[in-house]
Amino acid sequence: MLRWIIFLVIYGILDLYAFQAFKTVSKNNWVHILYWVISFLVVGNFVFNYFGFNRRDGFSHAHAYAFGFFIAILVPKMILFLGMFAEDIFRVPQAIYRYFTEGNTAEGNYFASRRQFVSQIALGIAAIPLASIIYGIYKGKYNYKVLKYTLTFEDLPDAFDGYKLTQISDIHSGSFDDIEKINYAVNLINEQESDVILFTGDMVNNKADELLPYMNVFNKLKAKDGLFSVLGNHDYGDYISWESKEAKHENLEYLKTLQRQIGFNVLLNESRFIERNGERIALVGVENWGTGGFKQTGDLKKASQNVNANDFKILMSHDPTHWEKVVIKDDYKYHLTLSGHTHGMQFGIEIPGWFKWSPVKWRYKYWAGIYKEMGQYINVNRGFGYLAFPGRVGIWPEITVIELKKGTATA
Repeated sequence: MLRWIIFLVIYGILDLYAFQAFKTVSKNNWVHILYWVISFLVVGNFVFNYFGFNRRDGFSHAHAYAFGFFIAILVPKMILFLGMFAEDIFRVPQAIYRYFTEGNTAEGNYFASRRQFVSQIALGIAAIPLASIIYGIYKGKYNYKVLKYTLTFEDLPDAFDGYKLTQISDIHSGSFDDIEKINYAVNLINEQESDVILFTGDMVNNKADELLPYMNVFNKLKAKDGLFSVLGNHDYGDYISWESKEAKHENLEYLKTLQRQIGFNVLLNESRFIERNGERIALVGVENWGTGGFKQTGDLKKASQNVNANDFKILMSHDPTHWEKVVIKDDYKYHLTLSGHTHGMQFGIEIPGWFKWSPVKWRYKYWAGIYKEMGQYINVNRGFGYLAFPGRVGIWPEITVIELKKGTATA
């Protein structure tokens, strides 16, 4: 309760400052009333959903939208606060000066009136994230992008020169609210006509039955060499309460069964080989391995026990910190690692091929796209779905297509 009191006090200060901008630009009392009504409804809905949260049921669509709309008004109000507070840096010293120089006999308000153009500029700037977040909630979360890469390896088997794989990650099926958009995305995946489809974890948010409404959509996925998957941290059901350990275990087993019914070969610290013309590449899949409190069930040695050191290896590991902390230091050379997990935070700025930024970079060194270290590559997929915040802003849902080429390794 103390945390909520602190939260409401801080939010109240932000709200009062933000209101100053509206009050300066518009003298219409109905605008002022509308401001406070919207603010009260959004914040009240957010608080209500938080206190109504049940760990047994998990994060519902209602919780997600309550959080999303709260963020939609919080970010603009923070910008307005900064603008109004910056103006007060000049207004307050001016008022103090007038008080001591003019004394109690001075008439009028010691504070200079807020300047309208400052409020207008602040409102204009604040409108940008507001519009972006609203767009992200209603359109951005299904704004699928196909990102294509070509990676060259000197030791790629000749039979796999030109081999194409499609990676998807972080489906989070429990968050979806538009099955037609998911059907469109699955068709988009199939249109790539890749040789193999690889899914790198987080099929659901918490419970296996979140996948049930989408079974007949995802079972349309097709690739000549099959579909392979690994588990992500959310697949284990660690983030909700279960009536027993047995119920939690049954949920995980059910999820594996559902994935197999779709057509996925679920790799649980194990490997498979894809063969062509007497040559082969190894697909290695580990269970989740992460830092910062995330599950570390992944066992790279166990997963690779049937793989030779000189095999060309593609590793599927949900969390990119596994690559950073373990994989690139391993005696085996894992030519390409495929990860997800970060979602690119579902928020950022990205100009393809030139610039990308997201606050998630402060948490993850490798957070989106292709990286190369010690002669090994990783692709961190930005995610197919979304979690908690029901949208995406600037960091769009991703379908990755990687073509493997034989030749001199690129820098």
